[in-house]
Amino acid sequence: MSSSSQRRAEVTSLLSSSGDVEPAAVERLVPLLYEELCELAHRQLARERPGHTLQTSALVHEAYLKLSDDSAVASRGRSYFFAAAARAMRQVLVDHARRKRADKRGGSADFVTLDDQVGQADAFTSELLDLDEALVALAEHNPRHARVVECRFFGGMSVEDTAQALGVSPRTVKNDWALARAWLYDALRGQTER
Repeated sequence: MSSSSQRRAEVTSLLSSSGDVEPAAVERLVPLLYEELCELAHRQLARERPGHTLQTSALVHEAYLKLSDDSAVASRGRSYFFAAAARAMRQVLVDHARRKRADKRGGSADFVTLDDQVGQADAFTSELLDLDEALVALAEHNPRHARVVECRFFGGMSVEDTAQALGVSPRTVKNDWALARAWLYDALRGQTER
């Protein structure tokens, strides 16, 4: 058996085990899935402003720290694992944006001159935080719709993978995705009561 086949077999075994998973399972999964996690992180960062200070590997590592606290992610299957990874990366990006906003408002930073790049970065940070706030409000209104957005937008997951991760049909994912996008569009325009 080739090393690639062995890796796939180990991943499948780790992700398909039922019941309680030993705490080391997530630790064993991350190196096996590192390349796929980097692709997920790269897609997340591609949506960020140019010159983002958080690098792909740092995003994967910070998301890993969040995932390693939840041994249940390894017991629910591949799609669920990547949905959890997408959520963890979203949390890392939002935390990073909040720190940047805090630094901008005085934090421990010295005087900085404003130019176009700084203005663009500030605008993107605000947009990301507004999106996060809208997603939190959506989760209160309809948690599954918010999870679909995390999987599809933040995780770049297919309709089928999202359906599998959430335990619903692909048709339900398509409907939820359309409704969630419309709701978020209105929320971000200030038209939805939160």
